[in-house]
Amino acid sequence: MNIQLGSGSAPNKVSNRGFWPLRDLPTAIWLILVVAVALAHRQLPAPRWLLIHLLMLGALSHAILVWSQYFATALLKLAVTASSRRAQSFRLSLMNGGAVLVVIGVLSEFWPVTLIGATSIATAALWHAIWLYRRLKGSLPSPYNPSVRYYIAAACFLPIGAGLGTWLSTSLPSPLHERMMLAHALINLLGWVGLTVAGTLITLWPTMLRTKIAPNAALRLRRALPILIAGVLVAAGGAATGLLLVAAAGVVVYLAGLGVMTAPFIYAAKAKPPRSFATLSVLGAVSWWIGTLAWTVYGLLVSDDSVVMGGVLDTVAPYLVAGFAAQILLGALSYLIPVALGGGPRAVRATATYFDRGASWRVSMANTALLVCALPVSSLVRVLASVLYLFAMASFLVVLFGALKAHRVAKKDGLATAATRPAKDRTPVEPEGARPREQRLGQAAAGFMAVVLAVSVGVALDPAAAGLREPVSATAQQTTEMSDENAPVKTVEVSAQDMRFTPSQIEVEAGTRLVIKLTNTDSSQVHDLVLANGADSGRLAPGESAEVDAGVISSDMEGWCSIVGHRQMGMVLHIVATGGNNDNATTQPDSNDHSSMSGMDHSSGTTSEAGGLDLSAKPADDFTADNPVLEPLPKNNGQPTVHKAKFTVSELEAEVAPGYTQMLWTFNGTAPGPTLHGRVGDTFEITLYNDGTMGHSIDFHAGSLAPDEPMKTIAPGEELTYTFTATKSGIWMYHCSTEPMSSHIANGMFGAVIIEPEDLPQVDKSFVMVQSEYYLGAQGETVNVDKIATQNPDLVVFNGYANQYGFDPLQVKTGEKIRIWVLDAGPNRPSSFHVVGGQFDSVFFEGNYLLNAKDKSSGGSQALALAPAQGGFVELSLPEAGNYPFVTHYMSDAEKGAHGMIHVSD
Repeated sequence: MNIQLGSGSAPNKVSNRGFWPLRDLPTAIWLILVVAVALAHRQLPAPRWLLIHLLMLGALSHAILVWSQYFATALLKLAVTASSRRAQSFRLSLMNGGAVLVVIGVLSEFWPVTLIGATSIATAALWHAIWLYRRLKGSLPSPYNPSVRYYIAAACFLPIGAGLGTWLSTSLPSPLHERMMLAHALINLLGWVGLTVAGTLITLWPTMLRTKIAPNAALRLRRALPILIAGVLVAAGGAATGLLLVAAAGVVVYLAGLGVMTAPFIYAAKAKPPRSFATLSVLGAVSWWIGTLAWTVYGLLVSDDSVVMGGVLDTVAPYLVAGFAAQILLGALSYLIPVALGGGPRAVRATATYFDRGASWRVSMANTALLVCALPVSSLVRVLASVLYLFAMASFLVVLFGALKAHRVAKKDGLATAATRPAKDRTPVEPEGARPREQRLGQAAAGFMAVVLAVSVGVALDPAAAGLREPVSATAQQTTEMSDENAPVKTVEVSAQDMRFTPSQIEVEAGTRLVIKLTNTDSSQVHDLVLANGADSGRLAPGESAEVDAGVISSDMEGWCSIVGHRQMGMVLHIVATGGNNDNATTQPDSNDHSSMSGMDHSSGTTSEAGGLDLSAKPADDFTADNPVLEPLPKNNGQPTVHKAKFTVSELEAEVAPGYTQMLWTFNGTAPGPTLHGRVGDTFEITLYNDGTMGHSIDFHAGSLAPDEPMKTIAPGEELTYTFTATKSGIWMYHCSTEPMSSHIANGMFGAVIIEPEDLPQVDKSFVMVQSEYYLGAQGETVNVDKIATQNPDLVVFNGYANQYGFDPLQVKTGEKIRIWVLDAGPNRPSSFHVVGGQFDSVFFEGNYLLNAKDKSSGGSQALALAPAQGGFVELSLPEAGNYPFVTHYMSDAEKGAHGMIHVSD
């Protein structure tokens, strides 16, 4: 079936072909914005949300509004009139203007703007549904008129999705937020987008393939619609009410509805297999559609509650959008644009042929790269694959503008020669590029191999994160050379989970070659296995496996997980040699000997001193201390404030004392992490993204909620949203709660949340001091775990750097009232905060005043005593100009770096 516009006798009839800016440009503009945001996402707020909505709410929704009317006009054999064109222009303006306002409203966190935008979108969709209904009601019977009913139903779902989206922008509490988010996604993806696609493909797919529609297509079309609508309603209703099994049943019903339409789709593909970019892209999109919906069903069935399912949705949604929505849009446009532009057979063919340039490699590269991203690969490999996916998909824009130029040239040439060319010689309309099969297969192989090459580069640059073995050490090489190739082999399966290897002991007869099949069965933690002879598994993400060849076992040997702190938590594997002479050797090296520990984090086992540390040294001339100033809160007119922030876990080398660096684990690149500041009643919505190489988490003491989900450890590349409402005042600690917590805190993963008590008086200056400890590994390495157990730190510091406020003092003026918030982050050492030469007239400790200047008491305080994870503030005025040191009065700790200076000037 070829879709053609019907003729009519209306006096103001206009052509539906040719270039129409309001119809043809917005999708391209939205797609350009998608590419721009993808390239600059790290510098933008809410990049994930922005990418999804620029594509779905911008490019795809505009295309649906345009092409559903285009197909309805063709199927119902309607004439395109000037009045219908004007009405469509208003609807398109409402849709695109509303999408712009929604983006602005969400990014600015000003929900009234979001509401106006959503209302505009809903109005455009309902107007579109009413227009379609009226045209359908007055049309002549046709077997494919039910396609228009799909468009009407889809348009009715969009206002519901827009309303839920607006409600979500008001920062709903958990788990209501997760329930409404899932319902919002199901309504939009299954209803607005899914019904439109299903109703269109029944006729468009065979048209694209240039073959006949299946004889039973019209019947399948009619039967599937009520099933699909029921699936959307049940799935969204179950999601909204938190009944995940009901939601799963709804998605299964929806899949059954798609199954009803499968036979006509396969019939057309068997008659003429897809070859063009348009058909290959649509085939890839449908495959991802079915696959991601099955993935969603699985997530709904295994999730304990809506919060858990929210994490599954966060994982599935990008692949549903990138695999299904993006490919269906580009595939459809590649076929429809040449047809809609018209201009004669020569112009249509030239445009369609241009759209087919590099078709096989573009589709192959995009889908292979996306599949790699969906696998449990390292962050580096996922980034490289994402770049290739973006390149393959963004090339559509280059092809688009080239095709438009080819259309203009061919149209001009066609007009000049059409009058003289015999009809039999005129070029037939054929949108597929006529490339030999071998050439198409070669292009597809090239796209596939480009992704394979990228994965290989990622593995070469980051072999540990890829789970591959590092080069073995000299000792391991000697072991291999001494091994007997004819020795019997024993293979043992070992799992790594919950800081244990299971089994934790393997008995092997002496002279036997041992092969360990290690599987990381933990839900979020990265683990590895390093044997004392140097053999190792490389780091394994959850679900990954590796084989470790231990060689021929002649004596007892140990293995352990080399992730910092895991060995100390008990992740040790004992290999016991039986039946041989085991008296003369143990294969476990001394903890200070790293020569045979290939692949280890060396700091995890050493007890050596931090060589090169000199607390009398000065930092570089351009040194600037961490800014300790706490800015006043803005006025809120008594209304609670919603604070949103993204915390990215990163692992970076940073200076902790003059000339001495450590490999720190940080929130947003600093240790301590960002200070959050609010009032009682405020809500904090923190998105945690793990950009590290091991599992991390976050625990906010300022909120009171069940820790199971918000405080869970997430694997590299994952993210979660932690929402809490501040109900108590004080300075509260937050930290990584992944085991061993002492290591994660000591290596930089902590910070402060300041919730001001009611009626807190204004002061002239306010500062924040977070005391913590460093147990230094070797220069440039991570925390020394063995030192943590001794509770004897190398450094005790304020705000992450030894003596930094001695080099860059706090600046105040005589007589100014100053407030210093103090938090002891530990992990082990207490604090006794004291300002030399100063006396405190107010002391606030753990939510209560110990001393309040408003009481007009003659009493004062000299120190604020804090245990780890406790905090408060002190207030004082310094009457004379000069330099006032501040310290912890545990003087040995002050001498290790917990020392600073307040410079007072007149």
